[in-house]
Amino acid sequence: MTSLQQRLESGLNGRYAIERELGQGGMAIVFLAQDLRHDRKVALKVLRPEISAEIGAERFLREIKMAAGLTHPHILPVYDSGEADGLLFYVMPNMEGRSLRERLDSERQLPLEDALRITREVASALDYAHRHQVVHRDIKPENILLHEGAAMVADFGIGKALSGGGSVTQTGTTLGTPAYMSPEQASGESDIDGRSDLYSLGCVLYEMLSGEPPFTGPTAQAIIAKRFVSPIPKVRTTRDVPEAVDEALTRALSRTPVDRFPTAAEFAVALRQLSREGGSGGQRTPPEAQKSAPAPKAIAVLPLANMSADPENEYFSDGMTEEIINALAKVPGMQVASRTSSFAFKGKEVDVRQIGEKLGVSSVLEGSVRKVGNRIRITAQLVNVENGYHLWSETYDRQLEDVFAVQDEISRAIVDALKLRLGSDAGHLVAPTKNLEAYTLYLKGRFFFNKFTEQGLRKGLDFFQHALLQDPGYARAYAGIADCWCNLADDWVVPDDAYPRAKAAATRALQLDPELAEAITSIGKVLCWNEWDFAGAEQQLRRAVALNPNYAEAHFVFGSDLPAVGRLGEAIEEMRKALTLDPLSAHFSRWLGRFLLYAQDHAGAIAQSRKTIDVDEDYFQAYLDIGSAQLAQGQAEPALEWFRRGQALESSVRSYDALIVRALAALDRREEAEEILVRLEEESKQHYVRAEILAMGYAALADFDRAFACLERAFQARSAGLIYLHLDPGYEPLRSDSRFGELVRRIGLT
Repeated sequence: MTSLQQRLESGLNGRYAIERELGQGGMAIVFLAQDLRHDRKVALKVLRPEISAEIGAERFLREIKMAAGLTHPHILPVYDSGEADGLLFYVMPNMEGRSLRERLDSERQLPLEDALRITREVASALDYAHRHQVVHRDIKPENILLHEGAAMVADFGIGKALSGGGSVTQTGTTLGTPAYMSPEQASGESDIDGRSDLYSLGCVLYEMLSGEPPFTGPTAQAIIAKRFVSPIPKVRTTRDVPEAVDEALTRALSRTPVDRFPTAAEFAVALRQLSREGGSGGQRTPPEAQKSAPAPKAIAVLPLANMSADPENEYFSDGMTEEIINALAKVPGMQVASRTSSFAFKGKEVDVRQIGEKLGVSSVLEGSVRKVGNRIRITAQLVNVENGYHLWSETYDRQLEDVFAVQDEISRAIVDALKLRLGSDAGHLVAPTKNLEAYTLYLKGRFFFNKFTEQGLRKGLDFFQHALLQDPGYARAYAGIADCWCNLADDWVVPDDAYPRAKAAATRALQLDPELAEAITSIGKVLCWNEWDFAGAEQQLRRAVALNPNYAEAHFVFGSDLPAVGRLGEAIEEMRKALTLDPLSAHFSRWLGRFLLYAQDHAGAIAQSRKTIDVDEDYFQAYLDIGSAQLAQGQAEPALEWFRRGQALESSVRSYDALIVRALAALDRREEAEEILVRLEEESKQHYVRAEILAMGYAALADFDRAFACLERAFQARSAGLIYLHLDPGYEPLRSDSRFGELVRRIGLT
């Protein structure tokens, strides 16, 4: 045992038990320790005595406090910090996996997509930290951990707040690593900001692609000197990567901060764009691995650009896009990409060939809308994604009153260009309302509905209701109200309050338009998720799919109904159909992963959940599903981290904190688990908390009476989560209790 370790243990006063040294660097030494208070393994990092003496306890603890306040899926959290016999230390989770340095040592060069993904995840973490006035100052492969495939940035505790002091200590020790240090940090400038971290991250990306940092040399001084005199190296001189990669790196590695990306978020956006545009870095996909050609009558309608002077008219251009999607979806023989997938490309300059590959379509409609007063100009062009040739283009100058006629004209022009038959039953599009003010309010309602936040849903609800004041016979406005209440239910509104309102609105919509697939689907949601009439739901949803085979939401809801009646395999296939129609839907992707979990395909569930995160890295439920799959495999520690990462992304739905209870219970950290449940019970007195998820927490603690009390509360509220009671592994501890079988019977599950 070293004298430093002895000194540290003496100063810790029994708070942590040091087990062994994990590693050391120029600034600190890392030990594996046992957290005696919480009975868990941790990584305890202690600064070297000379560094501790120079920084000082007051400054260190001030800065580490700021770092401890950072909560982000790609930031390694700080559990604790303090001073022990003059030594400064902080405590982090002991993460399974390896560092990026270890991976680079074994592979040297990473696949392009892996390198871009890791860089995006680190950039996301840095953007979050910078917005909280924390700069890392030492981004390098050693400080990037790879845990369950995801990048986690460590050592924010050494980083300084933007308002802190200089980057060079009085003894001349520079906080940073020469191969990754920005020019301004290397020159000892005190006023550095987040763009310094971006430079360092650019160096890391360069190394992941080329096998070494952009500037190397025999000494630290030589490396730093090259930064100021040598041109920025190009990755393409050593590896075949898309030119755009070099362009992004050149900007990130600019000598002056003003020439770099202004924020880490913008760097991440640029890299995400590269990822979407593809580029295999000279590696061609083998023919056997290539996707099959898209159907010749498959089309994506990209969001029409708002060319109006008023940016608030964006709701109108978005609404026009959605109306055209809906119209084309009803054409027999045509496959239309759903709104979610089409709108993933909004505001992005992406080659149509890449869009075709992503969405599995053969043609793309693009264009713009200009609305000035009572006049509109719509331009539209249909493009063949294989060769980029225009199949058809047109400009329409009309009065606003003619908006439905224009939608009809565009739809029919596309059908003609693709040589499709409308069919005798299709006829011309029927204007859903003759009241333009009602239509405008409806478009605003859909605009806010599509944000899928509580605030957006409530705003959408308000606009739909105002549309009905203008036109009480507007069926689609009623359907919009039904959609809002269905989405508000369970997470934000008591289900037995929300779903009856949804059903009433959908029923009225169908009285006005008996073949409105959206309203029929809403009826199916209520029957399945709230009334537990699974046979009735199936009947309605089959009808919705028949009326509009391109309506991905109908396939999704149909899929959600089938597990309740023991048809999990069919449910998985139906969910795959929804994803075929809407391949960039994080929501559908997440539920496919969830059903794979119910099928006990844990590896498949984790893989699908990772795909969901690739589509939307902020989709918090995918993180929770990975945690659930890991917990089902007996991996409590990583499950806990995934649960915490998921909950860090969504603060408005606290019910899922009960999943953290499950992991804590598995780790025998009962006191922490009970504290969470007490808090959730208190919160349930102020706002809706999903009781069936609380039941999982109590079940994990073997408090079965409380668990069943929560399940009874959920039953009385008609919570949708109960329809998977017989499949969800979170209820496993309760299954041998006779009360469980009785509840399954009462719900009607098979």
